[in-house]
Amino acid sequence: MNIEIHKPELVQRVDAHIQTGQFRNADDLIEKALDALDEQAAAAAESTATGAVVLAALQARPYPDVDLTPPRVRLANVRDVEL
Repeated sequence: MNIEIHKPELVQRVDAHIQTGQFRNADDLIEKALDALDEQAAAAAESTATGAVVLAALQARPYPDVDLTPPRVRLANVRDVEL
């Protein structure tokens, strides 16, 4: 496969990263970039799954008769504000 880069700024960025020694060639740079994208996607999927796990745990709690809603307390000495 051949990949053409049409933006001169992007060519400069790729060349700069290769010249600093961070990457041996463009293949190495693309591989690292794709690995980083895969890690981001996995982290995003994991955070969604974590939220679903917490929600399921709350819904399947062992004592359903216990109210988990925090009590609302009206504060004294608070002035009304009109917007």
